[in-house]
Amino acid sequence: MTAIDSGHTPRARPVYPGMKLLIVGATGNTGREVLDLALARQHRVTAYVRSPQKITRADSELRVVRGDPFDLAALAKALEGQDAVLSTLGLPPRQALRPSNFMAESAASIVSAMRTAGVSRLCILSAAVLFPAKGVQYAFFKWLLQHHARDLEALETVVKASDSEWTIARPPRLVKAPDARYVAARDVLPPGASSATFRGVAAFLLDAAERREHLRETVGIVRPLRGH
Repeated sequence: MTAIDSGHTPRARPVYPGMKLLIVGATGNTGREVLDLALARQHRVTAYVRSPQKITRADSELRVVRGDPFDLAALAKALEGQDAVLSTLGLPPRQALRPSNFMAESAASIVSAMRTAGVSRLCILSAAVLFPAKGVQYAFFKWLLQHHARDLEALETVVKASDSEWTIARPPRLVKAPDARYVAARDVLPPGASSATFRGVAAFLLDAAERREHLRETVGIVRPLRGH
């Protein structure tokens, strides 16, 4: 039986409060939500980004480091002393329709840098398109995103072959909304909603890191149905 986890229940106190977290992809839609929630939860955050000027927020617990995800030496240096890595890297929609190895190669760089820096915990973003499903609509999106899906499959293969304590999040279509609630299930997409919010996925990634939950698990994430 698959366990269903509804995020932000009364048990949601972090097991490890005040963590040192490195966010890769902190200027993207999900990454910005991770950054916001992590600081709200009083974690010490390092944002490892190509374009530091895109982060305009000032906070005593925020350190912004310029770097490329493929620069192993710089990434390993930024990782020193961190408790966990949260990777929300992705591709712009148009690029996701073309052949690419960006997701897999960036994941390989991250796990290699983690090994060098002695950091074991990784929470990383993938997508629900990798779940098996039936129906004409799903088949169309599977075809449309075939190149991105192939890249994400390679990403997950890299992560699962590593010695890290990984959690892979697979949300469906992501939407902007202030709602941080989510429903999560191991190895399947939870029934009901066909989308997830950027903030809800960010909350899941943080919850998994804080509570050390879903270790070496692939997890489907959706937003709760209205009225739930």
